[in-house]
Amino acid sequence: MPAYADLAVHFARAAALANSIGILQWDSDTMMPKGAAETRAESLALLRVLHHGMVCDPKVGDLIAGAEAESGLGDWERANIREIRRLWTVQTAVPADLVEASSRSVSRCEMAWRTARAEADFPALLPLLAEVLSLQRQIGAVKGEKLGLSPYDALLNDYEPGGRSARIDALFDDLAAFLPGFTNEVLEAQERRPAPLPLQGPFAVEAQRALGLEMMKVVGFDFARGRLDVSTHPFCGGADNDVRITTRYDEADFAKALMGVMHETGHALYEQGRPQAMVHQPVGQARSMSVHESQSLLMEMQACRSREFLAFAAPRMRAAFGGAGPAWEADNLYRLYTRVERGFIRVDADEVTYPAHVILRYRLEKALIGDQMPLAELPAAWNAGMRDLLGITPPDDRVGCLQDIHWPSGGWGYFPTYTLGAMTAAQLFDAARRAVPEIPAAIARGDFAPLLSWLRVNVHGQGSLLETDDLLTRATGRPLDASVFKAHLLRRYGSEAAAH
Repeated sequence: MPAYADLAVHFARAAALANSIGILQWDSDTMMPKGAAETRAESLALLRVLHHGMVCDPKVGDLIAGAEAESGLGDWERANIREIRRLWTVQTAVPADLVEASSRSVSRCEMAWRTARAEADFPALLPLLAEVLSLQRQIGAVKGEKLGLSPYDALLNDYEPGGRSARIDALFDDLAAFLPGFTNEVLEAQERRPAPLPLQGPFAVEAQRALGLEMMKVVGFDFARGRLDVSTHPFCGGADNDVRITTRYDEADFAKALMGVMHETGHALYEQGRPQAMVHQPVGQARSMSVHESQSLLMEMQACRSREFLAFAAPRMRAAFGGAGPAWEADNLYRLYTRVERGFIRVDADEVTYPAHVILRYRLEKALIGDQMPLAELPAAWNAGMRDLLGITPPDDRVGCLQDIHWPSGGWGYFPTYTLGAMTAAQLFDAARRAVPEIPAAIARGDFAPLLSWLRVNVHGQGSLLETDDLLTRATGRPLDASVFKAHLLRRYGSEAAAH
């Protein structure tokens, strides 16, 4: 068998194993009884070691070399070889026993986090989180040595291939200088006009779920290849052609769950739109987490918090909850959905304050991986950062450093991709509207087909064919440019917008 064909078969089998891991992990986070935690941890550790072994199989190097020498391969095949080489180079740096130890540590820490978060008990989580951090430092060190990167950049590279903290530092320092003053201006402008009318609950969970499912269908989610469930922390996971998204419900505020569903549906649309011919190959995977987050934030923030979408959604919200009166009119809903407030919880934050939450986490995780701060000092450092960036101090660690699952689950280097994604989302949505001017009017009718079609061609269907900057440049005419994101914030929240 020619080397490329053999290589593709090998990585299709590795993808099947990864899909099994994805479904077991989804089950762990949604439906698994607590008593099964240790058994599940052992199962996942074994599967991850097996998957690691497949990716690092010594024959892969020979197959890569043979495939690179073959003639007659197309662009997709050549890009697939590139992605396989990238993956193989990184993963061969990590011993299997480190993969196994990390998997077991993460499983234990995730389960403990659920209790520690509920009880605002950071000291209870500290020993297990310290073990996860130690292993992540080791993984970052061995990958960094292989790639010529710092440990943090080596971990970042897993989520953002080619991403470097030096570039992120510059982007985030620019935002950190812009956002506090802009936030104050927006809040002052809000104070000068009547507050939006509140929506009176309670809002039954079943009604919230039904509305979420209806809106998922509107934006284009394929229920033949996915489903919606509940978890402690909303996420998008599962497997190829089996996309599982989750949300969490609050009977006092249906907007949290609905916008959480729209956010995760954005991720799911990307997963469902990846190129089917290459869906089980590395080149058929999502380009990077910043691109992935751009899809969730494009759907949630750019499209579903727009005046057009809320004009469409308002009567459906009224019908779902039996609402009536001025509070349920589209204009009031828009003011509610674009209200800016300083808050403790990242996933509930508005577009203006959200980057501050990410910048804080990025700076802290970089310091922790670099061993520049003891883990025991995380709560105090977190609270100090919240005061500096948002002017508020969390009353306890449940709404402070324990609110996110990322660090207990081993997701070190992930956080910066959220704000990189927000900037990318603004740039993509701007380009889509320029290319297809009828997109806003279509959204106002509940027709997401023009937007989704543009994304399918320019983002989803591209898989990992292009590097991140090349993908964005081809789709928008330029690499990532923070000015587009700033311009969006000024249009929606600035002084001129405040007059309307």
